[in-house]
Amino acid sequence: MARVNLTSMKAVVHGEPAAVALASEVEALGAKRVFIIASGTLCRETDEIDKLSGALGSKCAAVFNSMGAHVPRSDVIAATKMARQAQADLIVTIGGGSPTDGAKAVALCLANGIEQPQDIDRLCSAATGISAPSVPQISIPTTLSAGEFSAIAGVTNEATDTKDILRHPGLMPRVVILDAAVARHTPEWLFLSTGVRAIDHCVEGVCSQEANPFGDAQALHGLQLLAGGLTAVKADPENFLARQDCLLGAWLSMGPLASGVPMGASHGIGYVLGAKYGIPHGHTSCLMLPAVMDWNAPVNGARQALVSAALGSESTSAAHLLDQLISGLALPRGLISAGISRDEFETIAEAALHTPWVPKNPRSIGGEEDVLQILDLAA
Repeated sequence: MARVNLTSMKAVVHGEPAAVALASEVEALGAKRVFIIASGTLCRETDEIDKLSGALGSKCAAVFNSMGAHVPRSDVIAATKMARQAQADLIVTIGGGSPTDGAKAVALCLANGIEQPQDIDRLCSAATGISAPSVPQISIPTTLSAGEFSAIAGVTNEATDTKDILRHPGLMPRVVILDAAVARHTPEWLFLSTGVRAIDHCVEGVCSQEANPFGDAQALHGLQLLAGGLTAVKADPENFLARQDCLLGAWLSMGPLASGVPMGASHGIGYVLGAKYGIPHGHTSCLMLPAVMDWNAPVNGARQALVSAALGSESTSAAHLLDQLISGLALPRGLISAGISRDEFETIAEAALHTPWVPKNPRSIGGEEDVLQILDLAA
């Protein structure tokens, strides 16, 4: 029996300014106390948050703009306290993956009376016994890692330098608003690298042993939109049509994951590189995806051929095409060049075995030696 999960998201809105769309969605939800979790850079350097608060008027209850990269627990608690004081009945996020995942964690903390960083331990188990979020979320993404389309959130435990995964069906945002004009503010390296993160979703979803036709259809089209869109944005940052293609491609990239398809070793090892070594979210995929595809090729060549075809060359290996694409975007290649010493490889390999995705890799990973082989390919 094959089972394809469908999400509880109500709508994805694109084609109109984010502030206009947000005002309409807030009105439809009947929200009165809107709590905004915003990118600090957008707050400091643009008027996008002013546009949102202006469109909301008195319904804007508070703005939190200090959610750190990889969503530290301490920042989640600080935002939770502010949301609680604001009596928030809706959380709106604008920015990248950190505000988005942070808002999910805040919603879960509000519903479960979490007040201290260590109390988040209670949320890291299965959803059984965890109260569902009662405060809905609307997301306006400015990067392409696409966490706004999932019902999971990654939160970093600063005490252990590990990233915990919070899961609950109620974490799925109610609405996502895609607006290339807002995303134009995103630094080039961040927009492009999170685009590779979305490509990673597409590729590992299609290449999974648990792939399904629903996820394949979305991921393969998303991969085409992303590959073409990222290349065009690199050539001309003012190409808003290409930027919008990237946003749409990132949405489609989540088709496999949202429908129940597990990711693989690129995502799993990437969790360790992010939480323990501070490698930016998108860069982890730039560093790991071609190497993982190379290592997996002996067991899923037919699936990888679908990726090659979507990238425009059925006769070329997917690993090589991905390496060319990432290099053409002038994004990091090579763990050593990224500052990861070979002396750290054993530590990374051991930690990777305990991530949720490494055990789901299509080529079975039996222990540290297998991860070390992948790391050597990525060096």
